Amino acid sequence: MGLNNAAFKSRLARHGSVSRLALALPFVALLLSACQSEQDTVVSTEIDAAQSNTSTIQTPVADSTETGTMLLWGDLHLHSNLSFDAFSFGTRMLSPDDAFSFAQGQAVQSNSGLTAKLERPLDFLMVSDHAEYMGALRELYKGNQSLLNAPFAKRWRQYLDAGNPNAIVNEFRDDIEGTLEFDNVIPPEFEASIWAEVNAAAERHNKPGEFTAFIGYEWTSMITGRNLHRNVIMRDGPDITLQHKPFSSIDGNDPEMLWDHLQKYALETGGQLMAIPHNGNLSDGLMFAESRINGEPFTAEYARKRLQWEPIYEVTQVKGDSESHPLLSPEDPFADFENWDKANIAMQPRDPATRKTSLAHEYARPVLKIGLRIEQELGSNPFQFGMIGSTDSHTALSTADSDNFYGKFLDSEPSINRLSNKMGGELWVNRKLTASGYVAVWSKKNTREDIFDALQRKEVYASTGPRIAVRFFGGWNFEEALLDDPDFAAKAYLAGVPMGGNLPAPAKTGAAPVFLVSASKDPIGANLDRIQIIKGWLAKDGSVREKVYDVAWSDNREKDPSSGQLQPLPSTVNLKAASYDNSVGEIAFATLWTDPDFDSSRSAFYYVRVLQIKTPRWTTYDAVRYAAELPTDLPAEIQERAYTSPIWYTPGE
Repeated sequence: MGLNNAAFKSRLARHGSVSRLALALPFVALLLSACQSEQDTVVSTEIDAAQSNTSTIQTPVADSTETGTMLLWGDLHLHSNLSFDAFSFGTRMLSPDDAFSFAQGQAVQSNSGLTAKLERPLDFLMVSDHAEYMGALRELYKGNQSLLNAPFAKRWRQYLDAGNPNAIVNEFRDDIEGTLEFDNVIPPEFEASIWAEVNAAAERHNKPGEFTAFIGYEWTSMITGRNLHRNVIMRDGPDITLQHKPFSSIDGNDPEMLWDHLQKYALETGGQLMAIPHNGNLSDGLMFAESRINGEPFTAEYARKRLQWEPIYEVTQVKGDSESHPLLSPEDPFADFENWDKANIAMQPRDPATRKTSLAHEYARPVLKIGLRIEQELGSNPFQFGMIGSTDSHTALSTADSDNFYGKFLDSEPSINRLSNKMGGELWVNRKLTASGYVAVWSKKNTREDIFDALQRKEVYASTGPRIAVRFFGGWNFEEALLDDPDFAAKAYLAGVPMGGNLPAPAKTGAAPVFLVSASKDPIGANLDRIQIIKGWLAKDGSVREKVYDVAWSDNREKDPSSGQLQPLPSTVNLKAASYDNSVGEIAFATLWTDPDFDSSRSAFYYVRVLQIKTPRWTTYDAVRYAAELPTDLPAEIQERAYTSPIWYTPGE
């Protein structure tokens, strides 16, 4: 973490939570003492006795160092000057080396000349530059002769000399969309040199046990403007990855073609890798459509392959949050969070007649529900994914903190202009960007192999930015005494399954699953409002349903008798100062919760959503920083959050 107790106390004191701090300090010290790990703590809080096995928790719950996993934070989606769009929009100087240095806490001069630095370093990073024309635009400007020997590069150079760079952009876009009427052949030796640069940069910064630098890239398919992008993350080092040529959407724009390539790579090299979809919210329903790209129906083999190669989904990032949507979850008051739902990635407006259907095949919660139905039909669930966050920043700067947000491109780096200008001068307004997100991983060690394995088993979760520590286990016989046990996590691993796992069949008829959840606030951030468990299940009539359960909350609040909803906490946000205080909320929660509506004959999934108290949105920090007017088309304050990977139950499994 890089923080001592004094720093933690100082930061919390500025937010005004003295009484809670006094209660929690012994446990906070334990949290901060863990090397590269954030441990779970708990303070007194009221729990709904009808829904939880505990009413008031007053004892500490902390991980033992013997549990075998530590909490690591990172970003698996970041672009440098090797990406065509990043370079064309102003990221000219910052390379993969700069990206890795910044992620490790070093100060870097941003593309706009500012001194940028993370308040806390990350534990791991992947620079995922676009495979399509990787490095070509940068080297075109440099006059790299190994590239300029190619006919397309000579033509592009002429466009530049004529002052017509838009001709290059149009050609690039048409090639990705598959509408270019001729082939642009990139010299193999040039491609090999750029891929070697990617590998060398990651290898220079990879420090097992201290910082992990992954090798990977982005596959950037967008069929008729509908986003199908995936990041490819590789478990191995250059001795294996250099045997591989990145597979671009120009090589094949169907995800099944990408999976075939991944399979070929794995068989030929013995290496391991996976693809991570993102921005389903800009796919107009294509990302998780219920038929294959070629129009054919799903098969059990298709479902198996998709689950094999795409075990996780990037659910939150700079282009919006994709956990849930108010049109699909109207009874969830927190579903309307940073939704980008007006158009596809080519900014083509949605068809109002198909809008609801499209959204249901983009956002994580409805897609997880659809997966249950498909599993009943095919015997395999193609949408049994875990959830992560990442930034998708194209500045080489991995920032997801609202008060230290460096945007997506040069034109959305900190300045008064980004409250009114547009991305690239003509795309989305920059103030709509979301300061999100990060990947949280429960890993055995800070190495490529161990983090990759945690991603593979889905023991991971998404955060919109705050480093909230969350544990989530499911089982059949967890007991209340576990909450008082300093080795609760080790024993929960033995008696149940962690996030991302599958519950085994119950040992006795009539049993209901019991879930252990603990969450502690970001040590230098806002207090927590509540913990929720979101359940989706397959009903007897074949429909898929959902319910949100509040399982732990702060400030002794009561539920509204008519709506069943908790009373909202009062906001402590001061809009004029872009500040908040921790006079409400809690430092941490822990509870056991038993599903009161369980039916052992029906498939289900459960995941945790942890909500912070309200804090200023990044645009509010900017308005104060630059003495500008607050945007009226966006919320001034938000509730940041974390989403865990689900735990699934399948009858008879």
